[in-house]
Amino acid sequence: MSPAYLLATLGGLGDRLPAPGTTVGSLAAVATYAVLWHLLPIPPAVLALGGSAALVLAAVPACGREAARRGLADPGAVVLDETAGQWVALGVWTSVYPGVLAAGTLATSFLLFRLFDVVKPWPICALERLPGGWGIVADDVAAGLAAGLVQVLLASLLL
Repeated sequence: MSPAYLLATLGGLGDRLPAPGTTVGSLAAVATYAVLWHLLPIPPAVLALGGSAALVLAAVPACGREAARRGLADPGAVVLDETAGQWVALGVWTSVYPGVLAAGTLATSFLLFRLFDVVKPWPICALERLPGGWGIVADDVAAGLAAGLVQVLLASLLL
C-alpha cells in the first residue's frame, strides 16, 4: 500500500465500507474536526485554516496519484478530497462563530456540504475539469466554501 493510497482512501476506508466513499470522507472529517476542536488548545481559526490547508496540500497529490493508479478521473474510494472540503465548510463556520460548535452545527455543516458536493452548481462543477488531483479536490473545496457561507448566512438570519 502506497502512501498516496493510504491518504487518498483514509487508510482504505473508502474501499471497505458499504456507504458511499464521499459520505465516509465527510463523516470522518466532521468527527475529526469536532474532536480536535474540543481537545487542542489552539484558536478555532488556526485549527480551521491550518487543518484545511494541510488537507488540501496532502489531498491534491495523493488523490491525483491514486486516481491515476486506478485509471479513473475521480474514483469513489478516493475520499480525502471530501474530508478536505468538509473541513473547509467547518472552517468557514468556526472562523465566523469561533465559540460555537455543537451537534446541530456539525450536522448542518455536513448536510450542506453533502448537498453542494452532490448537486455541484456552477461554478463548482467547472472545477472538476482541472487536471489530476486539482480537479478531484477543487470542486470539494468550493463545495465546502459554499456550504460554510450558506451556513453562516442562515445563522445570521436566524439569530
